[in-house]
Amino acid sequence: MTRPFAWSLLSAALLLAACSTQEPYQRPSLDVPDQFKEAARLSAESGLWQPARTGAEGAVTAVPKHWWTLYGDATLNQLQDDAQAGSQTLAQAAARVRSAKASVASSRSSLFPTLGTSGSGTRSKSAGGNYTDSTTGETVARSGTIANSYSLGLNASWELDLWGRVAGQVSASEASAQASEYDLAAARLSLEASVAQTYFSLRAAEASQRLLRQTLEAYEQSWQLTKNRYQSGVASSADVAQAESQYKSTEAQLIESESTRAQYEHALAALLGKAPANFSLPETAELPAPPAVPSVLASQLLERRPDIAAAERSVAAANAQIGVARAAYFPSLTLSASTGYRASELSNLLSAPNLFWSLGPALALSLFDGGARSAAVESARAQLDLTSATYRQTVITALQEVEDNLVVADALARELTVQAEAAAAARKSLTVANNQYKAGIVAYLNVLSAQTTVLSAERSLIDLRNRRLVAVNTLLKNVAGSWDAR
Repeated sequence: MTRPFAWSLLSAALLLAACSTQEPYQRPSLDVPDQFKEAARLSAESGLWQPARTGAEGAVTAVPKHWWTLYGDATLNQLQDDAQAGSQTLAQAAARVRSAKASVASSRSSLFPTLGTSGSGTRSKSAGGNYTDSTTGETVARSGTIANSYSLGLNASWELDLWGRVAGQVSASEASAQASEYDLAAARLSLEASVAQTYFSLRAAEASQRLLRQTLEAYEQSWQLTKNRYQSGVASSADVAQAESQYKSTEAQLIESESTRAQYEHALAALLGKAPANFSLPETAELPAPPAVPSVLASQLLERRPDIAAAERSVAAANAQIGVARAAYFPSLTLSASTGYRASELSNLLSAPNLFWSLGPALALSLFDGGARSAAVESARAQLDLTSATYRQTVITALQEVEDNLVVADALARELTVQAEAAAAARKSLTVANNQYKAGIVAYLNVLSAQTTVLSAERSLIDLRNRRLVAVNTLLKNVAGSWDAR
């Protein structure tokens, strides 16, 4: 009767294993508009953007490699390669991925039986004592006996996953590992965008330095001209003081620009995982041209953003944890078995008379825990609500970022055109003011004002070029590095 009972118990356990406390996973719903607000406006005004589907459904594709080559800058390409190899931020994210994958393997191991072996050998002496000899009646001391004991055993145990607790833990670990992989992709994308943006700012600082040096040369000539006119009695000492003040003020701006450029170089070194003392970048003062924005930008590009994918996988992990917490309400069944040999002599340890074995199930159920299980389930549900809200907020923030940069990129392109015209007009005005001053028609204050206007216009032009590069770069980051919706 023992063997049929064991088979019946095992069959019942296997049937119960088909039961599960896991809740079906559903991606959090989000009411997302079919088009970007600013895309509709810009599409009507300039034809650059068209309405498109939006949402997080569909497979998440990988961020394109070497997306920064759109700028056509060899130095930037090399910096990006160096950052991939040396960034400690990426190293941290990669280590978290390995740790998450190890957790998955650890969780899966609970689905299988555990098997172990043991062996021991002891030699012991029992305590002696006194006894009375029945013949003589005398008390006789008896010494303790020495005994040997040897054992060799094999044991196995298996907790049957009746209610899906272990399977739920595996699902949660797998989802967390996937989230870690997407976090790594998001960290890599963020690093690449930061390297590009810092590089653009550094080149803009160099362009500003070059402009200031050229301006200082012009101001020095004006200063000398004013001193010559003062010595000739044509100009006043106030004109000389104004020319000197303008020169010194611009020289101070140059020093500040050089300091700014040095800080950007230090920031680049940190992004590349290098000490600032071990990194230097030759000056070129050349800003790359921003890549051409395509005539169509589909909003479903957001579907492949790794930060959105990571947030969604966190929701899946939290959902699986609810089933793990609910499984604590049900009994756990463990099958255990052991066998081996035990003898007092090592020479005949492995003999049939010394064989022992045991086999049997163990059922455990907590009857009272003061509400701990209910609290665990409620905590898991709260964590699901938290991750769901985080996921929705991540999508909404992504939509906001695209909307913002749609406006900024379009506005800066138009502003750049207007500012270029303003700089050209300022240069023309300066030429006229210089000629009039040399002819004695106007005071030096007119020249001073025109020079200030030109410098301001030229620096604004450099700043706009940099801001436009940053805006396009940020937009590329927002759509995961590529305009191609496919």
